[in-house]
Amino acid sequence: MQPKRLKYRKPHRTKYDGKAKGNKYVAFGEYGLMATQGNWITENQLEALRVVLSKAIGVIGKIWIRVFPQLSLTRKPLEVRMGSGKGNPELFVAVVKKGTIICEIAGIPEDQMKEALRKAGNKLNVTTKIVKRGDLPHE
Repeated sequence: MQPKRLKYRKPHRTKYDGKAKGNKYVAFGEYGLMATQGNWITENQLEALRVVLSKAIGVIGKIWIRVFPQLSLTRKPLEVRMGSGKGNPELFVAVVKKGTIICEIAGIPEDQMKEALRKAGNKLNVTTKIVKRGDLPHE
């Protein structure tokens, strides 16, 4: 999962502390997975989340992944001296702040949805909670 085009190849690192400005409520599905802390989520973690949810819902359910890895992180090669500029882009991450809805799910029984979201939350490096559609975000 990578963006097709980038405005800047080596952007500044975006902070993930603080509360989310948008994407704070379940908009499409019946249940969602909300981040209770901020962090960067890598493209590999999002793919693992997608695989877990796809296996859980089967053919009848539907999933929405509400975050996308669009920030490129750079790294310098091993054993390179200090200086000589910024390293090359290595991986893409999604910036997730506290209160962001990461994914949503619908179309299967309620207990299966909760279990699928619990398993999906274990694949991420942020603590999460399961929220229902219509629940207002706590400020």
